[in-house]
This record gives sequence, C-alpha cells and structure tokens, in this order.
Amino acid sequence: MNEQAPRRPQKPYRRPKKDPVRILAFEALRAVDERDAYANLVLPPLLKKARENDDFDGRDAALATELVYGTLRRQGTYDAIIATCVDRPLREVDPPVLDVLALGAHQLLGTRIPTHAAVSASVDLARVVVGDGRAKFVNAVLRKIAQHDLDAWLERVAPPYDEDAEDHLAVVHSHPRWVVSALWDSLGGGRAGIEDLLEADNERPEVTLVARPGRSTAAELLEAVGQESGLPGRWSPYAVRLAEGGEPGAIEAVREGRAGVQDEGSQLVAIALANAPLDGPDERWLDSCAGPGGKAALLAAFAAGRGASLVAAEKQQHRARLVERALAGNPGPYQVITADGTRPPWRPGSFDRVLVDVPCTGLGALRRRPEARWRRRPEDLEGFAPLQRALLREALAAVRIGGVVGYATCSPHLAETRVVVEDVLNGRGGPAAEAEWVDARPLMPGVPALGDGPDVQLWPHLHGTDAMYLALLRRTA
Repeated sequence: MNEQAPRRPQKPYRRPKKDPVRILAFEALRAVDERDAYANLVLPPLLKKARENDDFDGRDAALATELVYGTLRRQGTYDAIIATCVDRPLREVDPPVLDVLALGAHQLLGTRIPTHAAVSASVDLARVVVGDGRAKFVNAVLRKIAQHDLDAWLERVAPPYDEDAEDHLAVVHSHPRWVVSALWDSLGGGRAGIEDLLEADNERPEVTLVARPGRSTAAELLEAVGQESGLPGRWSPYAVRLAEGGEPGAIEAVREGRAGVQDEGSQLVAIALANAPLDGPDERWLDSCAGPGGKAALLAAFAAGRGASLVAAEKQQHRARLVERALAGNPGPYQVITADGTRPPWRPGSFDRVLVDVPCTGLGALRRRPEARWRRRPEDLEGFAPLQRALLREALAAVRIGGVVGYATCSPHLAETRVVVEDVLNGRGGPAAEAEWVDARPLMPGVPALGDGPDVQLWPHLHGTDAMYLALLRRTA
C-alpha cells in the first residue's frame, strides 16, 4: 500500500500592509478616472487630510505626489507595456486594477524604488483595494514588467522612428498620437525640437510666484523664501521661482494676496498687453474672460499704477468669485462682474485695453495637467472654435479705435491660435475685423526664440513656461 506524501502546511494568512501613501495615490487616480477630476485639484485636499490625521510627513507627501503625477504623465507608455504582459485587451481589465498596475509600473520603471519593494507594495495595495484574487494577477503582471528596464521596454513596444515617427514619439514620450502631430505642426523643425518639447511636458514644472506691482516686489518674495529656496524669474521682473518642495502658502505676501502663484508665461502675456503702445487715453481696461483671476490681478495692479480701472468679467459665477478673491485688496479701482464675453453688457468702444484669454484645449499646460492629454480629443477643437472667434470679435468691438486687444490662449495648437486670429481679421464666419497686428515680440524684452512674429508662442522646452500664445491687435476703424 502506497503511503501518501505528507501535506504541506498552509502558510498563515498575512494581512496586507495598508500603506497610506500608495492608498492615497490610488484614490487620486480613481478620482481622475471616474470623475474626470484634475489631479492638481484632487491631490491637495487628500494630502491636507492625511497631514491632519498624522498619517503623512513631508517625505510621504512628496512620494504620493510623484506617484500620482508620474503615473499620469507616463500613462500611455505604461499602458503599452502592461498590454504586452496581460492575456486580454486592456479595455477588459477592470479600471481599478489597471490603476494599481500603472502605479506599480511607475515605481518599477520611473523611480528608484527597489524592484522587490515596488512589487510587494503594489501587491499589498491590490489586496487592500481590489481583493486577494486580483492581487495575484497584479503580482504576475508586475513580475513580468520587472524583467526589463524602461529603455528595454521602449525598444519592444515602440515602433521604429523610421517606420512611424509620430507613433514612435507617442509611445516613447507618452502623448496621444494626434497631440504629437498637432504640436509638431505648430513647432515646426525636425526631430530634436519635438522630442525636447514632449520630454518637457513630462517634467515636473516649477512653482512660480508673481509679485503684484504696488503691493509686493520680487525682492521681498526672494527674501521671504530665502536664497536656497528661491530664484529670480527667467523673464518676468515680477517672478520668483520656488525650489522643489517650496510651499507658497507659507509666504506672508501670498497669504495676504499681495503676491500669487502664476506661471511666467501668463505673466508675460499680461505685461505685454499692459505695455503695448497706445495713442490717446489709457483709462479703462477689460479682462473679458477673467477666471480664475491670475492675469486679472496682475492687470489690475498695472492699471492702478497708472490711474486706470479694470473691469474683470467672467461668465461662470463660481469662477467670478475666484476672480474677486484674486483682486481683493487691489489699491486701484476695479469691478468684477458675471458676464458672457460673447454677449457683453458693456457698450462698444468702451475700453482702451482688452485681454481675451479664451477657453481652449489646454494643450499648453500638459506639465501641470498631464491627464488632459488623455482626456482631450481632436473633435474638441471644433467645439472651442466658434467660441474663440466670437470672443475675439466681441473683444475687438469692446475696444476703442486705436485701442489694443490681446488674444491669449494656453494652447500651441494652430487651430486655436493664429488660425483664429486670421479668420477674424479676414472675415471668415462673420464680418471682417477692422484691426491690424501689433508686433508682440519687442514687448517681451530678453525672451529668446519668439519666432517670426508678429504674434508670440512660448514653449516649455525653450522658455520654461506653459505654451502660452499671444496676438496683439490694434483696432483701426
């Protein structure tokens, strides 16, 4: 009679470790996926709550931030890699499981976290948030991913550049193909420029402060943050750049509204409009799409210094409240109103200077809102186009003869920038605007690589700013 082999004793059940950092990162990714939320709006309250519960210190917050933003920036690349390691189409993988896999892939391929720690922490996270059964699936996939580093994976999953340049760049630099194509068209040039731009979109942007004239100075902000934590702006005399980890809310001038957080590209747009040459009176200024209020606050400070007044109009009431908060305490006269810039309550020809910072796809701010690249579609351009043209036409009607309009947008897509301006000037889709170009380049002194003009396109890889666009127009009749 054959004796049966002794049965192996079962391993005791081990409870998964509840890692608050990775659980928070997972919750942020789920909010972005499920609610179409933006990480820069979701993450701060989650971090604040974790700090209040004594779950986090500064190092934990930095790791959670890196996990969220790094995963979102490289989502396209990680999806391509994960797809080769699973036995089904990605659309058939439950979204929460896919988020755990993407977080794990980022730890393995985009950070210095040791391989065993990255896999173990991700499997524990999976056990907590999706259950033990699917945690085994996560474990198997991540162990396959861990067999190669990022460069080796890119050689496997990205088509050769010579066979399909746009698809190669899309996978390697984690942008949708249509975005790669659009950015390349706007930028022009060869491979080096577009690769530099796409890589810049995947870098963490600096936090930049603005000192509002008449209320604070860049020197005051530099003194407040200290030499080790702050640097002067590259181009704007009002800008101060914070070192990594700098906290704007800890600065007195920011808490009091005398300074704010504002990308240097946005500062340059406001400065250029304020300094554009003007014949005749310079007393009434308008920001016709003012929310959330950053450019309006800077314009209000400039206007106050010249004895001029600013009207800041915003269509959405909750954003108008943000504008009121940004302008609170400005020493000069200003007015915040809830109004639609396409159906304005003001009389034609009422203003000397007008800024119209139109709604757009936001492709110029992919460093700050990396999830936007996956959320936007080419057809979104068609939805914005009529609104952008209508806002520019009304802005030109609002300014007096000889007055100046600044058309701005945080997108480098030609369909949202020069094409809009040329269509309005040439009467496509409406009466031709009686206006002429003003060369914006001399109004950004010291800023290199501004192109052939007369409009200006800023770039993350060339200027360290968001990809802001500015066209200046003077009404002629």
